[in-house]
Amino acid sequence: MIAGIVTQDIVRAVTVLVVFCPCALVLATPTAIMTAIGQATKHGVIIKSGEALEKMGKVDTIAFDKTGTLTYGKLEVSDIISFEEGTDENALLSLAASAEAKSEHPLGKAIVSCAKEKGVEIIESDSFKMTTGKGIYAEVLGRELLCGNEKYLAENDASISAEIVAKLEELRAQGKASILVANGKTCIGIVALSDVLRPEAAEMVSKLNGMNTSTVLLTGDNKMTADYFASQVGISEIRAELLPEQKVENIVSLQKDERKVCMIGDGVNDAPALKTADVGVAMGSMGSDIAVEAADIALMSDDISKIPYLKRLSNATVKTIKFSITLSMCINFLAVALSVLGVLNPTTGALVHNAGSCFVVLIAAMLYDRKFDK
Repeated sequence: MIAGIVTQDIVRAVTVLVVFCPCALVLATPTAIMTAIGQATKHGVIIKSGEALEKMGKVDTIAFDKTGTLTYGKLEVSDIISFEEGTDENALLSLAASAEAKSEHPLGKAIVSCAKEKGVEIIESDSFKMTTGKGIYAEVLGRELLCGNEKYLAENDASISAEIVAKLEELRAQGKASILVANGKTCIGIVALSDVLRPEAAEMVSKLNGMNTSTVLLTGDNKMTADYFASQVGISEIRAELLPEQKVENIVSLQKDERKVCMIGDGVNDAPALKTADVGVAMGSMGSDIAVEAADIALMSDDISKIPYLKRLSNATVKTIKFSITLSMCINFLAVALSVLGVLNPTTGALVHNAGSCFVVLIAAMLYDRKFDK
């Protein structure tokens, strides 16, 4: 309009109005984000929001749960060791499975599954109480049974012999999770479970280290087991024996150190930490519904090798957005200048204006077929 007043040429004023509409600028961000989300979906990754996608590129610390994330989470009973005279392996397994029958914890489910496979009797408990992250109490045929870790047994005044402690250390050095079984106030045996590390975990951590991204292991397992698995994949920062609320505290602590944190987990216990982290990533296939709901991103195939891919995709998307915004602004300002000078008329101005929008859309579309997984 100013151009029309100054030059007394209404055509120039109309042309300026035509080219100055920032359509290309408005399209720059949503087209790039939608294309990137589409590209991720093609690779089995569900990104719930553009904000999560953008934040992923800024992440400098990735915290992992162990069971079901770095490992397959398919726990199997590997050792059944009785320390009570007259109680053999099957009898101990029967007691443990009967106590754990109502448990939703992966360790408890694995013990019950083993008992069923072996045809061992599982007796319905008269009472059941679970303490999250520690263990369970159950009454079975008049016996007061405790199944859990050392701290849980100690809190309930159950004694653990030196022989059992030595065996625990041996099992932990092998990376096995151990459930102590106590009858009344005496520990009578150990049920040990093993898990299998995901073969892609070590390479994934190596790639993240190469991208200047720190890795942290946050697990409820004891320190020896955590150290074993962390050494297998190359994670140097380990925080073990954590309850769900302590995982949240550790995430907050990392954030207070001005670190951008991504949490990766699969279980109900991981949901608060997934929600607290700057970006939460859940294992979508084997993970719990609560964890998937709490997370910003879900790996539908449980393929953790996609984590470096996500960072590359995020960085490329942000660069594309910045480039498209810069390009659209340059085209707009140039078109306005040419319109003021009378070089463009309303028709050619409309063509230039729409060309800018087309360029932005095409640049965003190029994200869809780019390779970010290498």
